[in-house]
Amino acid sequence: MSPPVEIPGLSFGATRTNVERAISELRSGRPVVIGYENQAIIVIGVEALDAEIAQGFSAIGNGLARLVLPAPRLTRIGAPRSCAGSIALPDMDLARIETLALKIDGRIDAPVALATPLDLAALDLLGLTLVLPAAIVAPVAREALPHLLHVEKEDIAAFHSLQARTLKVVGRAPVPLEGAPETEFVVFRGGEGLRDQVAVIVGKPDLSRPVPVRLHSACLTGDLFGSLKCDCGDQLRDTVQRMADTSGGILLYLDQEGRGNGIANKMRAYQLQSQGFDTYEADAALGFDLDQRRFDFAAEMLRQLGVSAVEIITNNPQKIAALKAAGIEVAADRRVLGRPTAENVRYLASKRDRAGHFIDFDALAARASD
Repeated sequence: MSPPVEIPGLSFGATRTNVERAISELRSGRPVVIGYENQAIIVIGVEALDAEIAQGFSAIGNGLARLVLPAPRLTRIGAPRSCAGSIALPDMDLARIETLALKIDGRIDAPVALATPLDLAALDLLGLTLVLPAAIVAPVAREALPHLLHVEKEDIAAFHSLQARTLKVVGRAPVPLEGAPETEFVVFRGGEGLRDQVAVIVGKPDLSRPVPVRLHSACLTGDLFGSLKCDCGDQLRDTVQRMADTSGGILLYLDQEGRGNGIANKMRAYQLQSQGFDTYEADAALGFDLDQRRFDFAAEMLRQLGVSAVEIITNNPQKIAALKAAGIEVAADRRVLGRPTAENVRYLASKRDRAGHFIDFDALAARASD
């Protein structure tokens, strides 16, 4: 038999390939195996669990399956923690698992063990998958279950930074917009989320000077449908208009729906908000921290566009700090205001008080009276 032929430029690293495949498997409701040193676990997200899968975990785990939950969810159900933990599942009781992982009135009913490195890797992988951050895991031998996809803990940990390093432009074209006819869309493959990222270049910004830039996380409900629950659509359109009316600029439209939680989890959080939770309380009840987003890949997009210094248009201190940490000079930061509504005022106050966003309610009131 002839030796395999190496094709220059087509040698895909196992790190990225295996993690991308694992993301696809978990989103499709199929378990994967995560390995670390001489240990391994089989993993499935709770939202994919059904009676057949539960029966399989019972057989494979031999009574050693466990439910892994992040710290915010454990705190919500009565076991305050600063890090993730696991709850033993000697039998795969679907109603109990649903209560512990999903129910708002769920309460802890057993000791919570400290999450292992493999448990944490399982939660990290679910985060990349944009499903609920609750994992069913069971120990298996490293060589077991060859029919399932196997991925290494170290590959999951390296995936974010690898995605940023492998960003590339895959398409660009002029796209005239209402109020901003001289606009170009540049599409990048890679970064966060499960879709492509878009740089919207408005006008002809001078790249030799700090460029007006906004990092805008995608918001289907606000950007496209005009939801009254947030100010995202106003920020998007006002920023583009401001750039068109001045010296131009760049808006990065990033696949980070729901502060990086994905659209399904965003709708789960909206349902909780309708029951009285604020935006961060709702996310915490589902198991999420204040913000899951990363912006290192946004800095790489800017570098590939020839931008080294920016005047960032944002109310979010995390975005300012992230660009600085990634080596982009932040020459100035500007605010962008949406319209206050009866439906979004609590949301805006929560962002100011819980996440330190620079939101001036006097300025919002003045805008509302215009």
